[in-house]
Amino acid sequence: MVSANREMVVYCFDTLVAHYNREEAPPPAFDEGQHPLFVTWKKVVNNGEPRLRGCIGTLDARCLINGFKDYALTSALRDKRFPPIQAKELPYLECTVSILINYETGQHYLDWEIGKHGIIIEFTDPDYNTRRSATYLPEVAAHEGWTKTEAIDSLMRKAGYNGTITETLRKRIQLTRYQSTLCTMHFSDYATYVKTTRGSPPSVNGVKSGYN
Repeated sequence: MVSANREMVVYCFDTLVAHYNREEAPPPAFDEGQHPLFVTWKKVVNNGEPRLRGCIGTLDARCLINGFKDYALTSALRDKRFPPIQAKELPYLECTVSILINYETGQHYLDWEIGKHGIIIEFTDPDYNTRRSATYLPEVAAHEGWTKTEAIDSLMRKAGYNGTITETLRKRIQLTRYQSTLCTMHFSDYATYVKTTRGSPPSVNGVKSGYN
């Protein structure tokens, strides 16, 4: 089984730095494979709680190298919930890569464990007779302090459902649960890694290099 590792996070940082420098990222130092994956960017200011700046991925298997390259940029620059990450934010960023594993069909909407499982829900919107779906990664419900029902209700809103949430509607949900392996790295750790392995720290055109 492939596990998320430091080299995958380094590649995501490399990809974002290369984007700002308008150059190609160095080749990745991990093996190819095919798995569902997510890239999450958070911003840490004044040693406070990391705040989400972007999180996008795929629930379908993707080649890891192209997948991390694509979603490192998509999550940083095109998550519609947030403005695009600017180069000047790099020193404050924290990146987490997730590889999703162990997909299982839940027997009902509560058939999962907080802190262990990510969940995918699918249901029919009774107001528009359209199918809706959304997912939360395994760490989300625990981080937010939600109960299972609160997580489900929030996920229904994330899926775009704006009507009344009833127990009858919850029971019609098709739930898939999964697990993930994670690896997280702050930019300062990335900069140290790059300086150690490549001889000089990362630099970005037009950005004061307080981390160099």
